[in-house]
Amino acid sequence: MKKPTQELSSLFLTIYIFLFLTTSSLAQQRDVRTSISQRFREAPKFYNAPDCPSIISRTDNIVNADNTKDIDTNDNSDDNNNDDKNDKFICSNDAVHIAMTLDAAYIRGSMAAILSTLQHTSCPQNVFFHFVASASADASLLRSTISASFPYLNFKIYRFHDSAVAGLISTSIRSALDCPLNYARSYLADLLPPCVRRVVYLDSDLVLVDDIAKLAAIPLGGDKVLAAPEYCNANFTSYFTPTFWSNPSLSLTFANRKACYFNTGVMVIDLDRWRAGDYTTKIEEWMELQKRMRIYELGSLPPFLLVFAGNIAPVDHRWNQHGLGGDNFRGLCRDLHPGPVSLLHWSGKGKPWARLDASRPCPLDALWAPYDLLKPPYSFDS
Repeated sequence: MKKPTQELSSLFLTIYIFLFLTTSSLAQQRDVRTSISQRFREAPKFYNAPDCPSIISRTDNIVNADNTKDIDTNDNSDDNNNDDKNDKFICSNDAVHIAMTLDAAYIRGSMAAILSTLQHTSCPQNVFFHFVASASADASLLRSTISASFPYLNFKIYRFHDSAVAGLISTSIRSALDCPLNYARSYLADLLPPCVRRVVYLDSDLVLVDDIAKLAAIPLGGDKVLAAPEYCNANFTSYFTPTFWSNPSLSLTFANRKACYFNTGVMVIDLDRWRAGDYTTKIEEWMELQKRMRIYELGSLPPFLLVFAGNIAPVDHRWNQHGLGGDNFRGLCRDLHPGPVSLLHWSGKGKPWARLDASRPCPLDALWAPYDLLKPPYSFDS
């Protein structure tokens, strides 16, 4: 016969397990509802200007979805995106190729970025989006969400296997920077079909107010792999630890280079030159060193600086008015940098949609709001 104390302990244990399982189930349901309940309006269709080039398919170089190269497998493309329309665009040099990562957490920002891109370009029907999503994400949900708001959009979704980079990631100053998908920009040359020779990489927390074709056409010169706005007034030494600078074999990395900070949220990349130079491996080598001795604190940016800083093609600052999300700790409001604006970028902790929802927007968040396609929770379908 059990003692009363034993019976009481068993009862408490049963109640604890029941509450734990119930709470976990409810939390999972909340997570699912959050990702699915975000519904977006359909964007207007945008048409090419009369002088836009006609997209001609290079049929000898077409890469179907089931033949594209992958980081871990022989298939990195979402199979359901494989159709003749996409094949027509994907290998065209006349198309403007844009690469972005795509996930449920930032889908609202991505939708705004897509809308702003199409709205401000003269040839919106010549734009092709290459979306990179985690292999563990619900690709069908992401695809249907994009298609519902942009029925005429030319796009393909590529699966990025977190295992390709998870073992190389070191903790940084902000947990959002440690997400494996944040490192997918280093693998675009492997993920995208070999016939895609140049791509504009864009973060999800930005909007364009100018023609993306102008940025895509930035000349890279004879040997440059990428182009981006440089900020030589920034304190470049702060992006690396004293351990790095005190080690002559490491600090000499920047010898004979006028190394300046650049933001990797907006880049024009020559994928042919990237592949030829095996720059993904060069970035991974620095990440491997970081695992052995801490030489930087800030996520995926420092490896790019180590490989490319001082050796990129310049781009006018108007193409990345960055830092509008504040710093990586508090996300305080910031003003625009002096000069003209072609792209507004809310890099930093504060995101405009989060601040607007919290009724604590910064003044410049009003410039993002017109591109927000989120349906209010009380809206009804017609």
